[in-house]
This record gives sequence, structure tokens and C-alpha cells, in this order.
Amino acid sequence: MITIYDIAKKANVSAMTVSKVINRTGRISTATRERVQQVIDELGYIPNSNARSLVLQRTQMLSLLITDITNPFYTTLARGAEDAAHLRGYRVLFGNSDEDYQKEQEYVEAILSTRVDGVLFAPAGDRSITHLQHLQARNIPFVFLDRTVPDIHSDVIAGDSRQGALELMRYLIKLGHQHIALVNGSSEVSTARLREEGYVEGLREAGITPDPSLVLRTSYRDFSDDEGLECLLSRPQQPTAVFAANNMLAIGVIRLLRKRGLRVPEDISVVCFDDLDLASAFDPFLTVIAQPAYEFGYQGMQMLIDRIEGKLPPDPQTIILPSEMRIRASAATPAPD
Repeated sequence: MITIYDIAKKANVSAMTVSKVINRTGRISTATRERVQQVIDELGYIPNSNARSLVLQRTQMLSLLITDITNPFYTTLARGAEDAAHLRGYRVLFGNSDEDYQKEQEYVEAILSTRVDGVLFAPAGDRSITHLQHLQARNIPFVFLDRTVPDIHSDVIAGDSRQGALELMRYLIKLGHQHIALVNGSSEVSTARLREEGYVEGLREAGITPDPSLVLRTSYRDFSDDEGLECLLSRPQQPTAVFAANNMLAIGVIRLLRKRGLRVPEDISVVCFDDLDLASAFDPFLTVIAQPAYEFGYQGMQMLIDRIEGKLPPDPQTIILPSEMRIRASAATPAPD
């Protein structure tokens, strides 16, 4: 078995110098580093990960804990996160909580026992505070993905949920809609609260009094609340448009509308947050606020690694990524009464 002493002898350097090259520590001239690396490559040396983690006091393992892998937003985000981690020499352990606190707790317990260096975390909601406090107690760094939890101060990579919702509302109101329903996620989730704030702000900005009975709160996962949608549609003044707070909710809403023989957008318009990779196969095309999902994962993972490696200021950092309105065919001028 090849050892660092074999490399040191052939490269005519000390074993300490070889160790610094392998672990990317200390000051070494470029020429020496290249010579040692050439010998490492020639001999086919593979570093012992356990020994390396003892030197660095790190495992080079990270965790990505998200809430719904079936949502294309998170699928693309995970790709970005893995790409960034691999580029920096880290590996990623993946977890999917399904918006479930109990399942999230089980993953956090596994994270604590695995000794990962940090976590890129999309919390299920406000009750995730207990799980996050466990990570803090063990000094495990984490970065929030889009969602935050009150009273937990950490680095954040996020979109502007409130502003995006406001832009969608302005668009619907510009088309002539006055009666707009909101199908939202749980009020325990920070993005759901912010998107509802944008929804209300858009109404008030246009001089429309918000009607709480037009708001349906459910889970961010696939929407199947047939009874809740029926309550919205059976109102004396039926909504002419629906703002779905994410793409999975929008798909569920359109499915249930079609079941009732209602056409989108001829009978009712639908807009939502987050795009679909397969939007071109979904008729009608959804008008959306699209967030840069890949960048969420990539920049979030870069931020996490920078925090682990001591490259960020002590105070928590926040990056807000820009979103983009994509106008397609799912929203139109409301039909006359």
C-alpha cells in the first residue's frame, strides 16, 4: 500500500509537505505542490478519509435536507447543491422530510450521529426550531434554503416570496380580475406567510378589500383538497382567478378544475410560484414567478462550505436571489358575468 512516506521519498520532500498538499493546508510553493501532486498521481495514491478528517477536524460530508423531492424546484436545487459540493471536495448525504416534522426529526438525528460538517436545510416549518437547536447545540453549521424559522439566526439563501406574490397579483389585477383566490401552504411555513402578505398587498394596492374566505391553506405538497376548492367555487361571487403558492398546488388546482369541466384560462385563470421542468408538456402553460432553483442549491452549498471553512464574517449572511415573471397561457382577461 502506498503511503505518504513513499510519496515524500520520490518527490524529495518531507512527509509533512506531502500531508499539506493532500489536505490543502499550509504554505507551499506552486512548484513543490505540483511536483508532489505529480508523484501522487503517478503512484495512484488514495488518501485515507478517516486520517484526513482527523487532520482537518472535518469529515468532508454534508447533508442536504429538503421537504419534497417530487417538486421539480427541489430536484433542480439538489443538482446545484451536489455540483457545488463536489467542486469543493465534499460529498452530500440527502434527506427528504415530505413536509413532516417527525420524519425531519429522524433525519436530524441521523445527521447528528453521522458527524456531517454542515447542513443545507429547508425546514418543514416553525416547529423545526427544536431540530435546529439540536444542530446548534452540537455546533453544526447550517444554511436555510428559502425558508426560515423565527428566533433561529443562520445564513440564508432565499427568494423574495412577498415581492414575487405581489407581481403575480398585479398581473392578474391588470388583466381585470377582482375576485382572486389564494391556495397556500401552511401558515407555519415562512414562505407561505410571505406569499400571503404579497397577495394581500396586491389587493389593497388596487383598492380591493381582502376576503379571508378566498384563502385556502393546505400543504405545499400535491393539492387534492376537493372539498376546499368546492367551497371556493360555490361562493355567490365565484373567483375568476387562483393564485397557487407553488407549482405542485397549481397542478392540483388545475386537475380538480378540469374534473369539474372548468377550462383554464377560459373559465378561470391560474398563476403560481415556481416553474415546472415539464411546463411545455402541461396544457395550458402556467404563468409563474420562476426562481433560479439550481442557483439556490449551488450558492447555498457554497455558502455552507464557506461558513465551515471560516471564510464568512461571524454574523449570519443572507442572499436574496432574483426571480422572473414568465407569462404564459394560464391567465387571461376574466369572462364577462
